[in-house]
Amino acid sequence: MPKHKLRLLFITYQGGLAGSTNSIAYLAKGLAEKGHDVFVGCRQDMLIWDLLEGSKAQRIPMTFQGKFDIENWRQIRDAVKKHRIQVINAQSSYDRYTAIFAKLRYKLKVEIVHTRRQNPLSAGGWLQKWFYVKNTAGIVVISEGLKSIFVEKGYPENHLKVIHNGIPAERLTQWNDETVEKFRQQLKLKAGEKVIGCVSRFKEQPQIIEAVAQLNDPNIKLVFAGIEQSQLEPYIDQFGLKNEVICLGDVSGKEVLNLYRLFDINILASTMDGFGLVLIEAMAMKCPVIATNFGGIADVVQNDYNGFLFENGNITELSSKIKQLLSDQPTRDKFIENGLTTAFQTFSMENTILNYEEYFYGLVSKN
Repeated sequence: MPKHKLRLLFITYQGGLAGSTNSIAYLAKGLAEKGHDVFVGCRQDMLIWDLLEGSKAQRIPMTFQGKFDIENWRQIRDAVKKHRIQVINAQSSYDRYTAIFAKLRYKLKVEIVHTRRQNPLSAGGWLQKWFYVKNTAGIVVISEGLKSIFVEKGYPENHLKVIHNGIPAERLTQWNDETVEKFRQQLKLKAGEKVIGCVSRFKEQPQIIEAVAQLNDPNIKLVFAGIEQSQLEPYIDQFGLKNEVICLGDVSGKEVLNLYRLFDINILASTMDGFGLVLIEAMAMKCPVIATNFGGIADVVQNDYNGFLFENGNITELSSKIKQLLSDQPTRDKFIENGLTTAFQTFSMENTILNYEEYFYGLVSKN
């Protein structure tokens, strides 16, 4: 049992197939396992509802029809009063608003913390910035790179707290030879083929297509998880790519680790990610990585130590690093070894849970 039990409410209107969904679920379950009273307000039709089933974190169905969803305000009010919530941790755009509106409307004695996981496309102008800062105890960002972006947008540095994402050790064991072989057959992999993979919603994948097209290597096969073939067809035609491209659509979190075992390289081309959880997963599966030098991605990938970074839009650089990583075995071995340290030690979920716990304790102790 913890020295003092915290009473926490995590809320998110999203919770679909995304790295952030797993991160929220890991955190909520981990804090609940430590003995805290943890509640998660989310939609019943979202993946996160299923991920929390059977855990010690208690689910509360919520609507999140928009920032002015008065019914959701009431749901938050009722949860705070019934469970004597001390801290609300809002995770996505609608609930960042509804948490604040509920507190103001019903005069709730609760601290509100926002967590930001991506490049803040919705950071808004001065009014939204003022509204968020005035009505929150703090804003958690998941990397130093993301913190810098928020500071550049005018957020007070002392209002931002960096807490990195992490992955539970047991999550990194969720693969098996049978499922790897199933994917091998599904992808129809042949001896001598080199597999370049990407696990992500649609972001900057066209850069990968263009870079591989420049290599003109018929032995490369491209595999994308998280997107559909129709999203890439225009770019395949535009860049004249001759290589085979396979899009698997959504792949469940329980199966995706098996894919990394088949990738020769995992590439994350993105200017949205505040962290890059998929990169850590790939490292844990002994898959070398290449990623965009943007935001918090550089917190995970240290160039030429545990992977390669490339500048966004520099296709020649990306193409060159793909070529090197496919052919340079000593570099591959170095990235694999250092990547394992990164995945299993640097970004453990245990560290993430401890840092959130200490942060929440600090907020509660001020009252």
